[in-house]
Order: sequence, then structure tokens, then C-alpha cells
Amino acid sequence: MRLLLFLLAFVAGCGEIWNDPYPAADRGKNILYSVFADRPKHLDPAQSYASDEAIFTRQVYEPPLQYHYLKRPYELIPLTAAEIPVPRLVERNGATYSVYDIRIKPGIKFQPHPGFVAANLSLDRKSIARLGSPYELPLATRDLDADDYIYEIKRLAHPHLHSPIFGLMAEYIVGLKEYASVLQKAAQPGQWLDLREYPLEGVTRVDAQTYRITLKGRYPQFVYWLAMPFFAPIPWEADRFFEQPGMAEKNFTLDWWPVGTGPYMLAENDPNARMVLARNPSFRGEPYPSEGEAGDAERGLLADAGKTMPFIDRAVYTREKEGIPLWNKFMQGYYDSSGIGSESFDQAVRVSMEGDAALTPDMEARGIRLDTTIAPTIFYLGANWLDPVIGGNSERSRKLRQALAIAVDWEEQLSIFYNGRGVPSHSPVAPGIFGYRDGAEGMNPVTHEWMDGKAHRRPIEAAKKLLAEAGYPDGRDAKTGQPLILYLDTTSRGPSDKAMIDWWRKQFAKLSIQFEPRQTDWNRFQEKLRKGSTQLFVVGWSADYPDPENFMFLLHGPQSRAKNQGENASNYTSPEFDALFDRMRNTPNSPERQQVIDRMTEIFRRDAPWIGGFHPKNFGLFHSWLGNAKANEISDNKLKYLRVDPAKREAMRREWNKPVVWPAILILFLLLVSIVPAVRTYRRREQMAARPAS
Repeated sequence: MRLLLFLLAFVAGCGEIWNDPYPAADRGKNILYSVFADRPKHLDPAQSYASDEAIFTRQVYEPPLQYHYLKRPYELIPLTAAEIPVPRLVERNGATYSVYDIRIKPGIKFQPHPGFVAANLSLDRKSIARLGSPYELPLATRDLDADDYIYEIKRLAHPHLHSPIFGLMAEYIVGLKEYASVLQKAAQPGQWLDLREYPLEGVTRVDAQTYRITLKGRYPQFVYWLAMPFFAPIPWEADRFFEQPGMAEKNFTLDWWPVGTGPYMLAENDPNARMVLARNPSFRGEPYPSEGEAGDAERGLLADAGKTMPFIDRAVYTREKEGIPLWNKFMQGYYDSSGIGSESFDQAVRVSMEGDAALTPDMEARGIRLDTTIAPTIFYLGANWLDPVIGGNSERSRKLRQALAIAVDWEEQLSIFYNGRGVPSHSPVAPGIFGYRDGAEGMNPVTHEWMDGKAHRRPIEAAKKLLAEAGYPDGRDAKTGQPLILYLDTTSRGPSDKAMIDWWRKQFAKLSIQFEPRQTDWNRFQEKLRKGSTQLFVVGWSADYPDPENFMFLLHGPQSRAKNQGENASNYTSPEFDALFDRMRNTPNSPERQQVIDRMTEIFRRDAPWIGGFHPKNFGLFHSWLGNAKANEISDNKLKYLRVDPAKREAMRREWNKPVVWPAILILFLLLVSIVPAVRTYRRREQMAARPAS
């Protein structure tokens, strides 16, 4: 009977959701649910550079500038700065300097933090060891001032930190390189290094709300760096607080617990499982944008125009290492947005004969929205300019590269391996960046021809003709008769490698060229790039900021990876290209700059240091209860713009996760059917046993 009662109670409770991964107390609350894949290594703005870290740092830290959330092309606007700084050119001792005066808006406060409470700056090790979080201590806040920005810029040169942009910034910020040497001498083991005591020539205070940065020469792109967390403010009190003995052992560091002025603060940090951002109670508020690009109003992206952000109280990020569990939870409504893995693509998207992507009927029925955007990223097949066969400026090697550029069918690779999620590249500059040209005028005439309103890859006969002109008819050296062998260096990623390697072999076989892959791990691959010992290789680059200089510098001779440890992995060099680059980088966006970029692109297509490539297309899925969602490939400070409808989400979760109760009912019925005869038999025996003996 107890089992029967249990089953009855079980069936009665079947209205509840059984598979909800979150606490029942959080149901219906104003919380965003999302994911992260890789464990964040750095949350300190001086060191953090990875996109998986930006999910968190961009919500906490506020540099002076940001990008407009809705407008495309991307447009810089003030964040904490009162206006976008315009450099003044100053001549001194025969040299040119760019001077930026950055004025900060008044009334901005830091998040509550124990570092602002004087008593917390003298904790002993035992007190620290008992803490589960630094926020268990008394908290306080204070106003932001210019010195906080100066302090962070000084930290780029700190001997105990390894800022990925120090080398670049040391070339421009006056005195930064020398400042690193000063700090190196001043640093003492186990002691806090108070950077306020060491002035930096190129970064100075003008007044409480204004600081000045002086650069060597002209560097128009510097304004884009002012939109990155590297230039966000750090209060000296937080630095001092975390440098107390015993803090590092508890992971109480700026690398673990960021301190900023942004709309959110990190409330929970378990990088192996779960990260939680909570609304910063000291945040001043910020108005949602009131204008965007064409179509934004129709998509509902301007419904909150002028309203105070942020809209969400808390954001819970769960670590998902595998694509299938992530996808299943998204479809159950437990994540508010999702990308699309290859294994789920056909379930989510259907592609027309024209290549247009649309949601499947099942996804549309669920009210899910699809957003696609071309990322400011390029993946390319690079040719090492130092290699005697494939590299160099000779007509022989140039025509060999051009032949390969025709033969390697990037359209086919995108179709087979990426579900068509990308567009072949015709220039180094990605779509959406100034200097990029679309359509017929943007087509690479070396590799494609324009027909029926579309770029078509040239026939393989054109590639064979170029190969013969290069001295390799039918894939053999015309002088020696030896077969041409080309080597592709790649990183080993897993079982899927074989299919990709087979595809590469097929591309080279079109020209009867023998193909030899050289697979290795990531570290060894990077070492070969540094030494210039590769022949062909595939790498990618994502823009730090939306300017053509951030792509063209990948081909700038002085940026050679092998010679100068720069980002020019191909070690390409062209005197004309380099001269045009120096002219282009210091010219504002204008018809003149476009002409320079066009000429640089012509040289690039002729020399073919990159043998083709593609720009990936990102697909984002958003549930109907998530508002204001728009892909932003440059800036990740988008949490403050988002809005959720918790009631609608709760209703949809219940609809999509109804328990399947018929098996329980069937089991109950069978039990009842089996119990009835047993009960009758039991009662009959009891009655027989109760009769008196005659």
C-alpha cells in the first residue's frame, strides 16, 4: 500500500518541471542564463585579452570609450569620457607628438569593495584564510577620478604582470618602455609596489576629471584602444588590498575578483563550473540608444530607447564543454541564447538554393530568432615569404601562388566543413570595416570572374596555365623533371583532421602537386612560425578594432614574425605595400584613404602572400523572451542592453518540459491489476483462518 500511495503522489506532482538545472527559488526572477566554454585565465584588465574572458571583464570594467551597440559600421562613442578625445599635434625638439586630453564624466562610482574600507587594509593571514569571498568583509565605494586611469596605464609596465599590449604601447606612449625598467628596479619581493610614487612622463594628471596621454608621432588608431579594458580604471586601494599576504593563496586577486565602475560586478567565481554577475548597486545608470541602423526599429531593437540600463539583475554563466548538452538545454529553454554547432545545424537552419539561411519550421514555432553576421575575422592559407619555393618576389613563385589561389576552392571548404557559414575573402580587409569593397568591384580578378551578378572561381585550366608559366607543367619542375612537393603545417585537433587533410590533398591534386601535411601541436606550430621554418600554413586573425590598419598590418614588412616577432606570419615584404601602409595608417577615413587601400589590395592580389581564405559567418539564436539582442563582434559589453521576460520564459519552459507521465500511469494500472487478485486471495485465507473448528 505504501508503494501505491507513493505512486499516486508521484503522478499528482507531475505538473512540476523535473529537469530544471537551477534552484526553484530563482524561477521567475530577472536573471539571464548563458554559457562559457573555456576557463577564464585572466580577469585583470592589464592581462586579459581572450574573448572568453571579455564575457566578464567587459561588464565590470569601463574604459573611456565604447562602441555604439546598434550602429554599423561600428562607431566609437563616449562611455566614461565626456567626449571622444581629439589629439593635438605638438612639435618638440624636431619630433612630433600626439597629445590626448581625456575628460571624465563626474558622478561615476566604483562598485562596493572591501579595498575602500581602511580597516580592511591590515588583515592578518588567519582572518583572510577564514573568508570565502572578499565581499564578506565590510564594503564601501568612492568616486572615479583621473588618477585611476593613470594607475592602470602604469600597470601595463608592472614587472609582475605580463600585459600582451605592453610592447606595442611602449612604442607609442612616451616613457613607458623606460618606466618598466624603473619599476623593475623598485619592485621588492613580497611588498606592494605603489605606482603612485613613480611618475610616468607620457601619462599625467591635468585635474581630478582629466588626464593626458602623450604619444610619439601619429597613431590615429590609438583612440580604438581607449575602448578596451586595458585602459579601464583601477583604484589603487583594490591593488593594495589584494597584495596583502595571504590573499593570493585564497585567489583574492584582481585576476580573480575584478573591480570596476561598470553595470555589473562579479559575485561568484567558479571558472570550472559557474560564473555569476550581479547588478552593481553603485552604477549610475546609462540610457539605452535611441537610434541604430536600418531595420532595427522593425526588429524591436529601439523599443527601450532612452530607458535606463541595465535591465537584468543577474547573469548566470554555466561552463559547457560539449556542444550537444548546450544545445539540448537551449532547446529546453534553460539558456536564453545559443550559437549553432555543426551537429545541430540542420535541426536549426535550412539553406536555400541561393545560399540564404532561415530557421526550420520547428525553430520558428518556438519563436526563436536567428541573427547572422560576418565576423571581422579572416582565416587564410599563408605562404612563407622566406621559403625558396613558395615565397619571394620572383615571377616564378608569384605565379605558383596565383595558381594555388585559384585551385584551392574555399567555397567548397565552407560548404563541406562549416555548413556554408562564411564568405571567401577577396582582400585582407573583412566586411564591415572601412576599405572593404563588395560586389564586382570587391572581387579578386586573379582568382574569380564576375558572371550573372556573382563572383565565380576561375576554371582549373587557368590555374594549370599559371603553373606551367611558373615552370611546373603538370606539377613537375620543367628543368629537373622532379615532382613539385609542397608542405602544409597544421595543428593536430582530433579525429576530424583526416577529412580536412584529405580535402587539402584533393586541392593540390587538381594541379598534380604532391601534398605533404606536417601536423604538430599548437606550441610547436607557433615555434615554427616564429622561426620562419614553415612553407604553407593556415592561421586566423580577429580584429582588435574596426580599422583596416588592424588587417593590413598583418602584411607589413617590419611586422615580420620571423624577423621582428610581429604579426606578419607570412613574412611578406613589398616596398610599395609598406610605403602605402605607412601612408594609410595615418590617414583618416576618406576617399583618399580608400584609394590607398584599393592599391594595397591590388598588390596583395598580385603577390598572393595569402593563398585565399574566408571570413566566418556567425549564427546566433535567441529565444523570444530575450529582448534587445543583436550580434556585436567588436565589443562584448552587451549584457547591460539585454532584457528578459521571466514570466514568458517560465511559461515556455513548462510547455517544453512537460513530464511524460503515461509510463507511470501504466505502471500504476498494472500494479493495481496485479494487486487485486493478491488482495482477494489474502482476504479469502484470512476468512478461512477465522472460522471456528467444528
